[in-house]
Amino acid sequence: MLRLASKAPKPRSALQKSESRLGILFILPSLILIASVIIYPIIYNIYLSFHRVSLNPLKPHKPIGLSNYLTLLQDGNFLKALLMTTVYVAVTVVCSTTVGLLVALLMNRKFKGRGFARSLVILPYVAPVISLVFVWRYMFNGIYGVVNYVTVDLLHLFEAVPAWFDHPVLSMTLVVLFDTWRVFPYSFMMILASLQAIDESLYEAARIDGANAWHQFWNITLPEILPVVGSLMILRSIWNFYKFDDVYLLTKQVPIMGVYLYETAFSTNDFGLAASITVVLFLIVMSFVILVRRKVKRV
Repeated sequence: MLRLASKAPKPRSALQKSESRLGILFILPSLILIASVIIYPIIYNIYLSFHRVSLNPLKPHKPIGLSNYLTLLQDGNFLKALLMTTVYVAVTVVCSTTVGLLVALLMNRKFKGRGFARSLVILPYVAPVISLVFVWRYMFNGIYGVVNYVTVDLLHLFEAVPAWFDHPVLSMTLVVLFDTWRVFPYSFMMILASLQAIDESLYEAARIDGANAWHQFWNITLPEILPVVGSLMILRSIWNFYKFDDVYLLTKQVPIMGVYLYETAFSTNDFGLAASITVVLFLIVMSFVILVRRKVKRV
């Protein structure tokens, strides 16, 4: 009994209670900000997805239940956009991560002017998107674009000027190339930081044992950077699933989910259906995150 009594929790003093109340007061502004900026818009968006939204602020929204969701699931354009987005995300994430890994391995070596070269690599990522888009539209222009001049006039890879901005397959290729080129510096920076944290003695021991460059990469480098690469691919998948700006500015022939959502909301002014699209996208992304987390825990 004495032992049980000794283990009983001690009552909190008045000072501890005062500190707790003070701590709550300190974090209360942040909680209010989060609730007003994040939580309220999410709840209001879910509310709109069950209504036919009135454009007249003096008229109330009409409740329609699951009608927006049923319309969405029966819409062929939505399913096409979902498939297009899945392909776009898979290709761009793999390409940007692979290019970032290769450039990081190269820039991790010692050579003259390495610092300047690293600075040049990150330029596409820090430059404004709108300026980069206009440069690419100029480069791929059918009349005076340098890409068409090289591929058609000099190398004769094409018989005629490709319709980069009007053909669905070529447009998809163009936006994939643009996203890979613009985003790979982010992967490069993260992977390079991980490479620099690897203990050099591991490579020295491997070289003493006779391991070549490939064996060193496969048995030392890759296991060390794999957590960072996995996190990069998850983040890039989430971000690219909501991609809109550069794709919409480059071409109108790649109807990914971001473009489909924009046109639904602001071209047809169907804000209720647009709200249901965002809810479905949220559920898809959250399911993907939960699935990946479970697989990572098993590993």
